Amino acid sequence: MTRSLSILDAACLVLTAGEPQDKAERAFAVAKAWRAGDYRLPDRGEASHPPATPARPAQPELVVPGLVPRRRLTSAKGRFALMHAVAHIEFNAIDLAFDMVARFGADPRLSEDERRDFISDWITVGEDEARHFQMIRKRLTELGGDYGDLPAHNGLWDAAMDTSDDLAARLAIAPMVLEARGLDVTPGMIEKLKSVEDFESVAVLEVIYEEEVAHVGAGARWFKVLSAYEGQDPEPYFQTIVRERFKGGLKLPFNIQARLKAGMKPSLYQPLAVKS
Repeated sequence: MTRSLSILDAACLVLTAGEPQDKAERAFAVAKAWRAGDYRLPDRGEASHPPATPARPAQPELVVPGLVPRRRLTSAKGRFALMHAVAHIEFNAIDLAFDMVARFGADPRLSEDERRDFISDWITVGEDEARHFQMIRKRLTELGGDYGDLPAHNGLWDAAMDTSDDLAARLAIAPMVLEARGLDVTPGMIEKLKSVEDFESVAVLEVIYEEEVAHVGAGARWFKVLSAYEGQDPEPYFQTIVRERFKGGLKLPFNIQARLKAGMKPSLYQPLAVKS
């Protein structure tokens, strides 16, 4: 490994890995090498060239959201379908984190120390997401299948790519809307799985839930930094971005306590609420 390779280019190595295990292993390797000082910190404004669409495996088949199977959790097939959907979210989340590094890690508004901290935060998030994906994939095999056995949709990545031109918008939509939604819905999923005594799946989701609070928190923290550079009040700035860039508003109910732990006050997002 040589320090002549920028961390921006190293992050692209994760994005260009198509097979699930390869992508996860590259995420771990890039994170380890970054912490060891093996990659160069990019210069302010340095160009990067992340792919518009990350490499993907042949399966799962990507379909419109309405065609993704939904089944009752009282059946084994239903529990498998739920965990498969979560696996797909976590697989996409690996790419979201490393795209954040590749696309925005040299943002000219950030000082050298801020660039290093920003990259370290999102490398850590990507490493977590890779570990989450492997945990869920192991659970899928215990349930008799594997990731790719069911169709999935590309809505998460499509929403993120709508913000590929602006770091503040990416922070607002990816961690502060999409991942924050996970904080809202995961406790209910956990309770339903407990009711059918699928405690193995519960254990996996509990780990993911606790660690996702920090991921949303990283988004909220860096959004405040960018807001300050833009001379914006974070709350109305966030609300303006979401109204312009996210379709449909934010669904109730909100997990207010988890969002507070992540640094998101209710006054930030409640004006955007819509009933499901």
